[in-house]
Amino acid sequence: MGEDPLPFVSSVRLTNGIEATAASIRHALGFDLEERRKIPTWTEALRRFIEQADELGILVMCSGVVLNNNRRNLEPEEFRGFAIADDLAPLIFVNGADTKAAQMFTLAHELAHIWLGESALSDVQAAWVSEHKVERWCNRVAAELLVPLAILKDEYRKSADLDTEVARLAKRFKVSTLVILRRIHDAGGLTQEQFWREYRKELGKLMLISKGSGGNFYLTQAARVSKRFARALVASTLEGQTLHRDAFRLLGFSKLATFHELGRSLGVA
Repeated sequence: MGEDPLPFVSSVRLTNGIEATAASIRHALGFDLEERRKIPTWTEALRRFIEQADELGILVMCSGVVLNNNRRNLEPEEFRGFAIADDLAPLIFVNGADTKAAQMFTLAHELAHIWLGESALSDVQAAWVSEHKVERWCNRVAAELLVPLAILKDEYRKSADLDTEVARLAKRFKVSTLVILRRIHDAGGLTQEQFWREYRKELGKLMLISKGSGGNFYLTQAARVSKRFARALVASTLEGQTLHRDAFRLLGFSKLATFHELGRSLGVA
């Protein structure tokens, strides 16, 4: 209520340059590469990335299960995210069952969809070359947003051991090692054959890495429905514009105490 249309939604076309579009998204978000370098973990980097999108006016939902049912997992092999382009309430859903680094790429990819103004369901991977030109374009924008090719070329040490160098750059940019391999290939550091060999090897290693615990309930709950939506819903309920029962249904729980604690955790009391 009372919001103006967001100018960045549908602000670009497929004919726009990849680097220029990535720079536009980076500028709008305040997505600083040096800030990311200083963030110690992928989890914190992803949280900051989501916060930046939220502050810009984008609803970002991140969950690995259906509602709050931990027995109904969302499989990354089926989909990794989707975007709903809308100039008042653009929405991005990220599959939280995926690795944190992979979620970074999904969020970047879906942001490109929002800038393009096209809704989409995505199965995005760093090495995936889609037959669909929109998906191809969004993948290239996502890669450039997260790992600008010019900076990668300056930082990549060709003489270093590849595994060591990939791990170093992944930590530096806070992205998946798969994204780094793709960007090294884009920079001419790996042939197509070398790239696919290393990609399959790295993918095998990543599939063996277990995912972390769910963490703080209230942070997780807000992330599942998007903090922006949760704040608006809690405020609307406290103002008497939304019934508590409707708010509970939308948030996925039924206790008043949980509702108030969620509000306090979001700064809405």
